[in-house]
Amino acid sequence: MNILLASSEVFPFCKTGGLADVAGALAQVFSRTKDSEVAVFLPRYRNIGGGNFSLKALPGTFNIPIAGRVEKASLSYVEWGKVKVYFVQNSKYFDRAELYKTKAGDFSDNDERFTFFARAVLEGAKFAGFKPDVIHCNDWQTALIPAYLKTLYSIDAFFARTATALTIHNIAFQGIFPKSSYFKAGFGWPDYTPDKMEYYNGFNFLKAGIVYADLISTVSPTYCSEIKQSSEKGRGLEGVLAARAGDCVGILNGIDTELWDPEWDSYLPRGYDNRSFLKGKFLARQLLCKEAGLEFKPDVPAVGMVSRLDYQKGVDIIIKTVESYVSRLQFFFIGTGNPAMEAELEALAAKYPQAVSYRNAHDEAWAHKIYGGADLFLMPSRFEPCGLSQLIAMRYGALPIVSRTGGLVDTVRGYGVDSEPDGFLLERIDESALADSLALALTLYKDEKKWSALVKNAMSRDSSWDLSAGKYFELFGKALAKVRNSV
Repeated sequence: MNILLASSEVFPFCKTGGLADVAGALAQVFSRTKDSEVAVFLPRYRNIGGGNFSLKALPGTFNIPIAGRVEKASLSYVEWGKVKVYFVQNSKYFDRAELYKTKAGDFSDNDERFTFFARAVLEGAKFAGFKPDVIHCNDWQTALIPAYLKTLYSIDAFFARTATALTIHNIAFQGIFPKSSYFKAGFGWPDYTPDKMEYYNGFNFLKAGIVYADLISTVSPTYCSEIKQSSEKGRGLEGVLAARAGDCVGILNGIDTELWDPEWDSYLPRGYDNRSFLKGKFLARQLLCKEAGLEFKPDVPAVGMVSRLDYQKGVDIIIKTVESYVSRLQFFFIGTGNPAMEAELEALAAKYPQAVSYRNAHDEAWAHKIYGGADLFLMPSRFEPCGLSQLIAMRYGALPIVSRTGGLVDTVRGYGVDSEPDGFLLERIDESALADSLALALTLYKDEKKWSALVKNAMSRDSSWDLSAGKYFELFGKALAKVRNSV
């Protein structure tokens, strides 16, 4: 099976969040399956190239019609294991310091940038001679690809037997633009209807993908159900998703268990597994305190958070709860995002220098050290499509405290709820419930036997991509059958 994975970010080439981790991991997992050939397409942003990846150029350029004119595109590529990664080049759209926005807000031409990218994926596949059986699209930035295949490219013989699968990683981000963006993309009036691509007299990229993709997936079963049934969770697309309920499934994310492996993690002072974690985590916490400038207190549990700072993530709830526990816990935070939340965390770290550490940065090494040294991990999200951080935390023996939503409830077995608990489920999403869970965790922490059992449960969980990869191949097979039966 020839799989083309299209994404606006892929780790280790570029990353702003979990989409990059998932896309990168899936590409590698797909490539390890017998008789599969995988090509990844993503934009060539300014900082891509060099280092461990020496890009090679494909000679020539190809044309992309957009907004009544023609823009040039070219391709460079790199061999990444068994995966060939193609980078769509156009300096006008992608030669920028950031991927989607600056602190001042989203780039004003994001509609053109990702319309261009979607069309360039299709033209680029032909230019490179990679004929896909399935195009796996990810989020709104690639959601126009299924719409193009069913409309402007419907008579293109190169894609006559190509199926599409669209994965929704976070429905909060939809790519909503004015009506003019629809016509910039080259679509015609017949498809600008409420049941197709019109969206409240505007243009919604994600809606277009949902309408036209052969099959759709989300990144956890519960999230798949939530966004079809609730306007709060579906963000205005619940009706469109409900209409395609039979074509939409939830496939739980996994993590890269080689990248996230406490036994072999070079950022930790000593590797550990589910039998040797007591010593390993003790040393990791000692190092964490030293490098954060906090006094190491052997009997005081460490609490971690590695997160985008956002209302969705419940960071405001965490901030309101910290002061009540600075005498009994030490907190280690890393993340960027909402400026007000950044300022509040910086103020807490300044006010309680022996209890609170905060790094306003993207720092992969520090994230590893927090996962390794933390005893508890905070993730009280108001909604969470899947979440990777709680899976990583459990692999490192940091017990997650999470809300009952989306992929969190699919992955964390709550104390007092499950027979083999590996974390804590909040009764409500507020500071009182978080405080109650912290109090319960502190009580259990004092009982080494009970605490060790919880940590062993967490570290023994299989969060690899193996099971999920099989479900993706099943999804792709069904999408292929759907297309080929209609030809």
